[in-house]
Amino acid sequence: MRRRTQPPPSPLPQRDGIDAARVRLPFEGTWATVREHLVQRLAAAGPGVVAGMFDAGLIVGADGAPVRADAPYEPGMFVWFHRELRAETAVPFPVKVVHRDAHIVVADKPHFLATTPRGSHVTQTALARLRTELDLPSLGAAHRLDRLTAGLVLFTVRPRERGAYQALFRDRRVHKEYEAVAPYEAALALPRTVRSRILKERGVLAAREIDGEPNAVTRVELTEHRADGLGRYRLLPTTGQTHQLRVHLNALGVPILGDPLYPQVAAPVPAGDFRRPLQLLARTLEFTDPVTGAAHRFRSTRTLGAWDSYRDWAGQ
Repeated sequence: MRRRTQPPPSPLPQRDGIDAARVRLPFEGTWATVREHLVQRLAAAGPGVVAGMFDAGLIVGADGAPVRADAPYEPGMFVWFHRELRAETAVPFPVKVVHRDAHIVVADKPHFLATTPRGSHVTQTALARLRTELDLPSLGAAHRLDRLTAGLVLFTVRPRERGAYQALFRDRRVHKEYEAVAPYEAALALPRTVRSRILKERGVLAAREIDGEPNAVTRVELTEHRADGLGRYRLLPTTGQTHQLRVHLNALGVPILGDPLYPQVAAPVPAGDFRRPLQLLARTLEFTDPVTGAAHRFRSTRTLGAWDSYRDWAGQ
């Protein structure tokens, strides 16, 4: 069995908070040159794109020097380059830093901003912004929050410590509280704990509940309600399935305001449409720091617009 080797550090700096792409050449293959392999491997970039990058010296080796177009193929070799990123619509809301020390950064993320680069959201992410704004290129996310959900996200400063903080979420050692605005249903008996099995399939926008052993558990509490038919809910998840809180409130007959998927799957929220944000907020994070032993409790200062002024939120 071939031993897995640690890749060398990137010779290229980040660009807009995004790491350079790294490619390791396969150990098996019949390519004559590095260029021949990358032209085939990165064919989706389009005709002539990879060849042009070689000509411009944009593909480099571990020493930072450009790889020659005729460089012989070397199994196991690492190369780096920056991908050409598509233009993204700027999310016009700031990421607030709630806490920062030598080990962690806790950010209060706005609605519509993704946590980490994924799909069409790359530079317009909390991670890319914070790396640039705080001059912390090694910053990494300990967990993720849905793009449409606002609230607290934990980031780690030192890569070697990231696993310890990620384990807090994996092992359910983080106390999380969410707040949501949804219809008030007098016949719905609360508080209650919802348990179900949620399946989220790749390429399918909405998650769904299926038969089987529960993998998603949420305690749902009603904190107050109003005469206009709205309720404010406190949600305490002990698991972290994709869209868990949105699925569970929808199953109870009180879908979260502004949700484009539950109860009815609509078109994704288009870029640049910042109206009627999903009324879901990651309000509180509480945990014992696995590195320092400190007891942390952080609380978002954001508010949910539909509760403060439904007419303004709804654009009426």
